[in-house]
Amino acid sequence: GLANATRVGNRMLERLRGWVKTHPLVGDVRGRGLMIGIELVKNKTTREPATELRNRLETLAFEKGLMVLGCGETSLRICPPLILNEGEAMVGLDILEDALVEVEKEFESMRTLELIRT
Repeated sequence: GLANATRVGNRMLERLRGWVKTHPLVGDVRGRGLMIGIELVKNKTTREPATELRNRLETLAFEKGLMVLGCGETSLRICPPLILNEGEAMVGLDILEDALVEVEKEFESMRTLELIRT
């Protein structure tokens, strides 16, 4: 029940908060229990919203077997069932991180192309 949600949620938040440092598109991570939000930004300094990148991440994650929902302009909501165990949670985050890395590579390619054009 609630104790499991708190424990597993805290493990997920711990891992996701590391993404703010290791992933260029992750601007912020916040949550309580298993309700977690991940904010995507194009630039961590300007906090420029990344709506189309968030949508792409949502689609890619779904194609890889993980359903996550967009929330607001640029956030992704994770809201799994309260009975989720730690192993399942980590598999879900593995899928999401795999999709995130792909989106980041796509974004880098687009930025490189824009630099070449200008």
